[in-house]
Amino acid sequence: MTQRRRTSIILILGAMTALSPFSIDMYLPGFPAIARDLQTTVPQVALSLSTFFIGISAGQLLYGPLLDRFGRKKPLYAGMSLFILTSIGCMTAQSIDWLIALRFLQAVGSCVAGVAAVAMVRDLFPVEENAKVFALLMLVLGLSPLLAPTIGGYVTAAFGWQSVFIILAIMGALLLLATRYGLPNGYQPDTSLSLKPRPILANFLAVLREPQFSTYAFAGGMSFAGLFAYVADSPLVFMDIFKVSGQVYGWIFAGLSVGLIGASQLNGLLLRHYRSEQLVFAALCSQVTITLIFLLLTSLGWIGLTGTLILLFAFLACLGISNPNNGALSLAPFTKNAGSASALMGATQMGLGALASFCVSVLNNHTAIPMVSIMASTSLVALLILLVGRRNIRNKATKSAASIQDPIAL
Repeated sequence: MTQRRRTSIILILGAMTALSPFSIDMYLPGFPAIARDLQTTVPQVALSLSTFFIGISAGQLLYGPLLDRFGRKKPLYAGMSLFILTSIGCMTAQSIDWLIALRFLQAVGSCVAGVAAVAMVRDLFPVEENAKVFALLMLVLGLSPLLAPTIGGYVTAAFGWQSVFIILAIMGALLLLATRYGLPNGYQPDTSLSLKPRPILANFLAVLREPQFSTYAFAGGMSFAGLFAYVADSPLVFMDIFKVSGQVYGWIFAGLSVGLIGASQLNGLLLRHYRSEQLVFAALCSQVTITLIFLLLTSLGWIGLTGTLILLFAFLACLGISNPNNGALSLAPFTKNAGSASALMGATQMGLGALASFCVSVLNNHTAIPMVSIMASTSLVALLILLVGRRNIRNKATKSAASIQDPIAL
């Protein structure tokens, strides 16, 4: 394929992976306004974020078999249509209960884009290029935390929080058109796959039995759960504890995201000299060290806004290194079941993230300690999973045979 075609496909896939994060980040500065309008509290509004994570987790398990059975595009069209309709519904919500329910359905609609994008990386690019493509997707994905909260802060201040969901509906419509006309069909539907519960569960179990998948998917999911704790509690930490405005919060969120994005691009350079397994281990060790220091300083009250920003930046940089490599190593053993593997990996990540964000809301004590505690504990568990799990990996899948051709070139 030409470089122009390759770039176009990566941009569309990146936009697909960014849809759910954009739906998360863009309304964060509006938490206080939503709480006022719906006569509730900021922690209650945060539950709409937790249910969004639950919706993504459940939705990915739904779409995985559908993407393998019907191909990538038909489930995409259905999910994107649901996202557009529920975005409009969120705009008209009159109570926090309705908003929570609609956010769940919105997540179910949006997550098909991310699952399909990950599976299509496996469909359209050689295995040895997957980690590099994932890093490029993270560059596009990085526009979400850079732009979404900043835009959301100004839009909410000027037009109200409801306007955020209008923008999301328009984004969904544009992305639906892009997937329809801009992406090739790199995967033929497998009509032999059954959509009955028992075969679907058996398919997921077969994926889980692959030691390389279970090790890197669960280690990656646990390490990434700390990010969800940060996202869920950041409006409280910055706007309530440190008393910054919604607009300033948006800029802070964007600035911190540079750590995640920059490290993900540095990862591409590091892969020229180190294996993905080495980078994951080094990143997780660094992540554990950073979060334990963060927890100690926060518990002792020795850290202010500047110190919090520095340590959060370092934490996100570690994720920028580990996440694309975890994703590539998790999916490397699969060809036929790439859709189910992608869905299971995403569901694991989002399920653990939903649990982390829910715990932050429940443990809320108007300090940063719950957030930092969860970041430290999930990082430590992730490292333990990696250390134990990699002992069971016998035949490591990291690159394809030289005879494998690029599907786009066929």
